[in-house]
Amino acid sequence: MSEGGLPKSVQTVVVGGGQAGLAISSLLRQAGREHVVLDRRVRVGGGWQDRWDEFRLVSPNWGAALPGFAYDGPDPDAFMTRDEIVARIARYAEIIDAPVELGTAVLRLTGSDQPGGGFHLETDRGTVIAGQVIVATGGYHVPRIPAVSADLPERIVQLHSHAYRNETALPPGGVLVVGSGQSGVQIAEELHGRGRQVILAVGRCGRLPRRYRGRDIFEWLKQVVTRGADYGLSLPTVATLPDPRLRFAAVPHLSGHDGGHETNLRQFAADGIRLAGHVDAADGERVRCAPGLSSSLAFADAFFGERLQPVIDTFIAQAGIDAPPDDREPFDFEPPEVLDLDLEAEGVSTVIWTSGYRLDFGWIDLPIFDEQGAPCHSRGISEVPGLSFLGLPWLHDQASATLYGVSRDAAYLADRW
Repeated sequence: MSEGGLPKSVQTVVVGGGQAGLAISSLLRQAGREHVVLDRRVRVGGGWQDRWDEFRLVSPNWGAALPGFAYDGPDPDAFMTRDEIVARIARYAEIIDAPVELGTAVLRLTGSDQPGGGFHLETDRGTVIAGQVIVATGGYHVPRIPAVSADLPERIVQLHSHAYRNETALPPGGVLVVGSGQSGVQIAEELHGRGRQVILAVGRCGRLPRRYRGRDIFEWLKQVVTRGADYGLSLPTVATLPDPRLRFAAVPHLSGHDGGHETNLRQFAADGIRLAGHVDAADGERVRCAPGLSSSLAFADAFFGERLQPVIDTFIAQAGIDAPPDDREPFDFEPPEVLDLDLEAEGVSTVIWTSGYRLDFGWIDLPIFDEQGAPCHSRGISEVPGLSFLGLPWLHDQASATLYGVSRDAAYLADRW
C-alpha cells in the first residue's frame, strides 16, 4: 500500500482499486512499471462494499483468483459472503504491495498538450501527470431508477438495490421487487424467506443452471475460457452480440446462497412469490404491468440452451471429457398473468428497484464514447494512445464480468503495454 503520498507525475495511473485495478497493478509491478492506483474510497475492497448484508458471490470460491493469488481457503466450492470477498481483495492489495492512494477521487481526465502526449488527472488532492492511464472503475457507476418511480405514492418507500441492506430495515408490509436479474431474484428470495409478501416484476433475463453434467456451471465456463481456443471454441464475445445495447442487459441469474442453487422463477411462483410483468406505468397506487410474462419466463428457460449449452457440450465432446448426461428436470408451472396491481390493496409498503446501473464516465474529457456512453475500445485498448479500460462487463466476452475473466483481460492488457 502506498505510503509516499500522491505523486506529481508517474508513468502509469490506474483509476480504481477494486479487483480489476489491483489485478493490473500486480502485473505492472511484475513488469517493473512505475504506477499508482487511485481510489475514491477510504477502504480497499471495491464495489463489493456496496452490496447488501447477505450478498454472496454466485461463482464458487475457487473462481476468486487474481494474478498470483489463487484461492487458498478451506472450501473452494462454497460461495463467499460480501464481507469475505471484500476482505480477500484487501488482503490481495497487501500481498502485492499495491501502491494505492485511497480517498482520492479523479475529477477530470484530459489529454496533455505536451509533445510527448500523456494525460492530466485532476483529483480532489491535486493534479497528477501520467504517461498512460488504465481506467478500472467497472461498469456499475450510477443506480438506474426508471422515471415511473415518480408516479408512485409518497407513502411507498422506494430504494435501489444499491441502497438495500437487509429485510429488517424495511417498513412492515409487502415488497414489490422490480427486475429479475441476479440482484432482483436473490433479494426477492431473501425477503420471501423472511416471511414477506413479495411481488417480483419480471424483465427479460436469462437464467443459468447451478450444475450441469456433473459440475458447477462456472467450472465449464472457465474450461471454455481457458481451453476452448484449442478446439476453436469460445464464449460469446462482444463482437458477436446482435445489438451493442446487450452489453448492459441483466446478468443471467442464479444463487450462491444455501450452498448454491438455481433461481427458477417458475419455482419461485409455485413457492408463493407472485410474478408480474415489466412495470410499464403507474398512477398513484395503481401500477400497470406490461403483458408478456409467459414470454419472459420462456426466454429465461431457453437462455442457457441457446447461448451456452451448445458450446459446453461441444467442448466436452472434443476434449474427450467423461461427463454424465444432462439430468436436469424441467419445471413447467405456469403462473397467472398480472397486468394491474393495486399497491394499497396488495399491502405493498416498499418498492426495491433492481434495475441496474448506468455508466458515468463524465469525468473523462476525451472524445472516445459511443451513443450508450461506453468507451470505444478493442479488448480494453481505446482509440486514444495510452488510455485503456479494464473491468467493464463485456470488455471482451461474457466472462469479462467474472473474477477470473478480469484476470485474463488484465493479462491481455499487460502484454501490450
